[in-house]
Amino acid sequence: MRQNTYRNERGFTLIEMMVVVAIIAILVALLVPNFVRARAQAQTAACEANLKEIATALELYDTDNQAYPNFNGTPLGQSSDPAFAQYLQQIPVDPAAGPGKYYSVTVNAASAAGPATYTITCPGVHDPATLQSVKSGTSDTHIQYDSRGGLSTSP
Repeated sequence: MRQNTYRNERGFTLIEMMVVVAIIAILVALLVPNFVRARAQAQTAACEANLKEIATALELYDTDNQAYPNFNGTPLGQSSDPAFAQYLQQIPVDPAAGPGKYYSVTVNAASAAGPATYTITCPGVHDPATLQSVKSGTSDTHIQYDSRGGLSTSP
């Protein structure tokens, strides 16, 4: 009697299991690149927002003090100007470069040729496919914000 009971029960065959595994593998192969691209686009968007936030803080500082803070290419996390820190709620970290990597600011003093300007540079490398909204060259992968031209890419 026991033999008949086992014969009537039906389990999954090896072929059925292999078909299920193959379908899952195909779905993973289709979805993983989309997730990677979405993450790269999110990093680029966050970087652009951080650059604009820093630029706004620099403009507010300039309005209050009639000059930009003197950074000379120093990363914001290592800035020697504590007065500027009050214009940012927190110092932004570049999402593309990782923890501890801060945006660097270079201030060019006013001259007879024109007013003072600044450039904020992102230390991280971005996927060129995510930089459609930024004025760019051919294969540039870094983003910068210039007080005269706004967002652009740099090699």
